[in-house]
Amino acid sequence: MQCPAMQNPRVGRRSAKAAAQQGVACVHIGGRVFASRVSGQRKDARAASAASRAKSVKVHATATIEKPAGPTVTPSNGGAGTRVMIIGGDGYCGWATALHLSARGYEVCIVDNLCRRQFDLTLGLDTLTPIATIHDRVQKWAEVSGKYISLQIGDICDWEFLSQAFTFFQPDHVVHFGEQRSAPYSMIDRQKAVFTQTNNVVGTLNVLFAIKELKPDCHLVKLGTMGEYGTPNIDIEEGYLTVTHNGRTDTLPYPKQGNSFYHLSKIHDSTNMLFTCKAWKVAATDLNQGVVYGVRTEETMADPLLINRYDYDGIFGTALNRFVVQAAVGHPLTVYGKGGQTRGFLDIRDTVRCIQIAIDNPAARGEMRVYNQFTEQFSVNQLAEIVSREGRKLGLEVVVQNVPNPRVEAEEHYYNAKHTKLVELGLQPHLLADSMIDSLLEFAVQYRDRVRMELIKPAVDWRKTGVKVNTMGAAVAK
Repeated sequence: MQCPAMQNPRVGRRSAKAAAQQGVACVHIGGRVFASRVSGQRKDARAASAASRAKSVKVHATATIEKPAGPTVTPSNGGAGTRVMIIGGDGYCGWATALHLSARGYEVCIVDNLCRRQFDLTLGLDTLTPIATIHDRVQKWAEVSGKYISLQIGDICDWEFLSQAFTFFQPDHVVHFGEQRSAPYSMIDRQKAVFTQTNNVVGTLNVLFAIKELKPDCHLVKLGTMGEYGTPNIDIEEGYLTVTHNGRTDTLPYPKQGNSFYHLSKIHDSTNMLFTCKAWKVAATDLNQGVVYGVRTEETMADPLLINRYDYDGIFGTALNRFVVQAAVGHPLTVYGKGGQTRGFLDIRDTVRCIQIAIDNPAARGEMRVYNQFTEQFSVNQLAEIVSREGRKLGLEVVVQNVPNPRVEAEEHYYNAKHTKLVELGLQPHLLADSMIDSLLEFAVQYRDRVRMELIKPAVDWRKTGVKVNTMGAAVAK
């Protein structure tokens, strides 16, 4: 049986809703859509199963959270009619973005191969928060908001899958989060380094070809990283640098100095995007994002089943998120080396808003624009000082411990990166000083029974990356 949504891809949400009312289940597998009649008995069984899973997560959540789950989502229609495909929509930034856009009326399709969950299983990691399956998440979002998110499970490195997903959904914008996003993961061993570069570069190339061949007017919003720039001894501009050399002047892509195989993959992406914008007139926005912190958005806190993941381990946990959890469980804050490493930071609530701004103000055909996506700059020592101070206000005994730096990087350096373009387009930042640390610490304290202490210390050393598979030694420091 053909799913009603397949008869006209642009009526996806209405058809899905109608199909549900008619007792027809639509399932996306490898880009194909199948449908079948669901008997009343089977529908009751499925509902009971979903309710059981929801109850399981809710019981766990209420056992660790004393506060209400979160605000009620008030949907709007600000993005009505705009179709956005979010690749990597089950991940940390992707899930929050999918809900943010859906709540504002955008038609959203999540594309994900669920490999981020597989990394946890392979390495023995776990998120601080108990997250539901992507299927239960999407179903719960429909119940909470009345909005429907399309779900395609598959790998964008598989051209057949991606081309079918593209043809089916016909996106106006593609938001590309679908990459292995951890520098430490890329430095575990040869296998992880090769996977990171293959997955990231080939996946992005496939997306560029999909736009060229299947939807030339589609706008690509690609998540880059501030780590592409490295730590130069001059100001970091937004993507481009005007240079005068031997009496001649030109504006060139800002020099890149990646510090891991992950960062290098992002540089390759940027170069490929720049070329295809010139050759194929692709419209692309490269968002060089800083370090993201936090877990709460209005949408992810609307129900326990919608809560976002929170990584605190030495592989996927970012600096501030790790410090907050360490403070909550009484573990010393692990400052790498001298602690003078300075980076740009932003709240997860600003991440989702930046994506929306880029969509609402798209690049022109043939334009490759670059925005530096962060709101504040801090050194690692400054972060440790802030967490220590705020932790003491909550009665926590917080100490700072300098540990040998597992990375090869400058530990004291000049750092001044420009980040004006998104603000000029309307971004109103959530700043760290505005009680964010308090709410983060309270959140971590509520979930601290889920913390596994052995995962806190860094276990991946840049200098020791070898050809031998190091899965067992990657997550837990010796």
